[in-house]
Amino acid sequence: MSAANSSTSSRSKQMEPYDAILLVSFGGPEGMDDVIPFLENVLRGKNVPASRMEQVAHHYYQFGGVSPINGHCRDLVEALKTELQTRNLKLPIYWGNRNWHPLLEDTVQRMTNDGIRHALAFVTSAYSSYSSCRQYLEDIERACGTVGDTAPKIDKLPAFFCDPSFAEVNAIHVQAAIDSIPVNRRAAAKLVFTAHSIPLSMADNCSYVEQLKEVSASVASRVGKLQWDLVYQSRSGPPSQPWLAPDICEFVVELAADGAQDIVVAPVGFISDHIEVIYDLDLEAKRVAEELGVNLVRAATAGCNPVFISMLGRLISDRLRDSANGDLEFSVCSSDCCPSGRPASRPALT
Repeated sequence: MSAANSSTSSRSKQMEPYDAILLVSFGGPEGMDDVIPFLENVLRGKNVPASRMEQVAHHYYQFGGVSPINGHCRDLVEALKTELQTRNLKLPIYWGNRNWHPLLEDTVQRMTNDGIRHALAFVTSAYSSYSSCRQYLEDIERACGTVGDTAPKIDKLPAFFCDPSFAEVNAIHVQAAIDSIPVNRRAAAKLVFTAHSIPLSMADNCSYVEQLKEVSASVASRVGKLQWDLVYQSRSGPPSQPWLAPDICEFVVELAADGAQDIVVAPVGFISDHIEVIYDLDLEAKRVAEELGVNLVRAATAGCNPVFISMLGRLISDRLRDSANGDLEFSVCSSDCCPSGRPASRPALT
């Protein structure tokens, strides 16, 4: 059993009451001067050429050096506060990032200083893979180890891709995108789901692709689309390393060649607008489509849609109830789930 899972499991078994909620996310720069230090944090310990870092930095520079993700996390914290209040759950909500301020280590230290003993963590990813699940467990364990024995016990909510409300909120946004297309062309519009690509060595050792297909099928069914496709974006590995494909831009070219007039792109692999969503889809894929004379419409991510916030409130409420009742059967990650694959195969930039 890994150190992260062993510690998380043993802490859960002690069953101290939860006294805080912790939002854990990837983090993103919030100004031009933040971009390079942020990317250096992301790339620390990874063998990535400086030229690749500069290339990705340019993505951020086109948006003033600001990623939407931190703003989303602030909005999410506020929405969750209101949601928990409606459920009469009076727990403080903390927020810590993997790669940028507020850094997770600093947040765990603040929780310790505030006397927090047992927190329930919600990670801004719906799926299971090394990058979206196990690495966050390792991040939490590392942060607690840095703080020391006085750090709070922190358990993580399981991946929530399978919750019907997650498909519902995505379907709401996909339907809105479809409705923006002229009525006489809606039936023929192509529906394409996207998610962050990961190395095949990682994908072969987790259920990431199967989970994405499950969500995509559920969303497509809700909007009455029998035909749909799942593609990927934001690849960051060397050309010699196989990653999940096809790429969204390449797929737009294929659809255009087949005569598509309208394409609805739904980034179900993300719960908020990361830089990948607004750069890879709103700029790059949109540009490719426009050059080919195709109308590409991007569906919104879950964001702070009330259906999504209510789902999170329910998941948190259910976990707190089960914990208070002494139920130890809630979902936890197995010791061998979501391995990273080869050490060099972790996504370097997400």
